[in-house]
Amino acid sequence: MSKYKSWRYWRDEWVKPILYALVIALFIRTFVVQPFKIPTSSMVPTFMPGDRIFVNKFIYGAKVPFTNISLPKLREPIHGDIIVFRSPVEPKKYLVKRLVGLPGDSVEIKDNHVWINGKLIKTPLSIAGVTYYNRGKFGAAGESVKIPENSYFALGDNSLNSVDSRYWGFVPEKNLAGKVFLIHWPPKRIRVIK
Repeated sequence: MSKYKSWRYWRDEWVKPILYALVIALFIRTFVVQPFKIPTSSMVPTFMPGDRIFVNKFIYGAKVPFTNISLPKLREPIHGDIIVFRSPVEPKKYLVKRLVGLPGDSVEIKDNHVWINGKLIKTPLSIAGVTYYNRGKFGAAGESVKIPENSYFALGDNSLNSVDSRYWGFVPEKNLAGKVFLIHWPPKRIRVIK
């Protein structure tokens, strides 16, 4: 019998390597890096519709699937991070927004800028350089919102065309998937996101 017809040959030369590759790919996607595609213009000019991004899943402590267990965090989220998270109103949908408010912060949109704890945000420039509009229940003019524990306030960079925390409120910490770190497609837009 030819060696190419034996089960041992197929198992050792094809089945095992494919299974190993699948396990490694699944591990990387679950705990290390996950790709996403930008579907809307809510983050223009940072991201354009159709941009493909990579998200660092371990920075905030990747979640173990089908459990409430998270791996240790490398660091806490900070103002200005671009985060990917499960939508608080549509749990099967992932959103990409800029992190503006942390747990315990009071956030207000006043004079088209973000004010945190009564102070105008001047840094990071990724927040200070964007024009934000008063919209929705949580972004109304003259209203300051207090962010609860284990929650975040996230806004789109394209404030006129973004359904974000101004409308649906807060992002629970358990919904965080990770931090965007790279646009990898299309080639002319490849760049590291800080």
